[in-house]
Amino acid sequence: MERVINLGNIELKESVICTNRVVKVVEGGRTFSFSTIVVVGNENGVVGYGFGKSANVNDSITKAVANAKKNLIKIPVRNGSIYHEVIGRYNGNIVILKPAAPGSGIKCGGALRTVCEFAGIKNVLSKCIRRGSPHNCIRAVFDALYQMKDPISVARSRHISLNKVFNG
Repeated sequence: MERVINLGNIELKESVICTNRVVKVVEGGRTFSFSTIVVVGNENGVVGYGFGKSANVNDSITKAVANAKKNLIKIPVRNGSIYHEVIGRYNGNIVILKPAAPGSGIKCGGALRTVCEFAGIKNVLSKCIRRGSPHNCIRAVFDALYQMKDPISVARSRHISLNKVFNG
């Protein structure tokens, strides 16, 4: 399910990755609630994720979208791909993202594919090692995206020219 959200001057798309029914057994019986994972992005380098939990599905989605808007990050995208290889880790999950040639497409599965699409990455190779729950996979992907750097920021941090970044 995809919706378009207008956030000031940024138009975001949202997608529900996963909805789980959670049961809590109490003295009077069972209490049901729902937890939802949502990814939002503008398909131009801005992406975020959020978790929401509530007694019904619509409220949990609303909470997750509000949480995702708070967690937006800007990632560097070059010609529809990423600048360099990154490895993200969270709990037992390991996600590897590698740049790909133009026209390769998104070689990802599941939650990883949605995050890459909403971030505006059109050519990427990836591998999810020790795959567990979608919660851990999403967090591992965002750990990898946090590590991404563009050449300009690398040149500034090293106090060198942009040519030396590319030529060594």
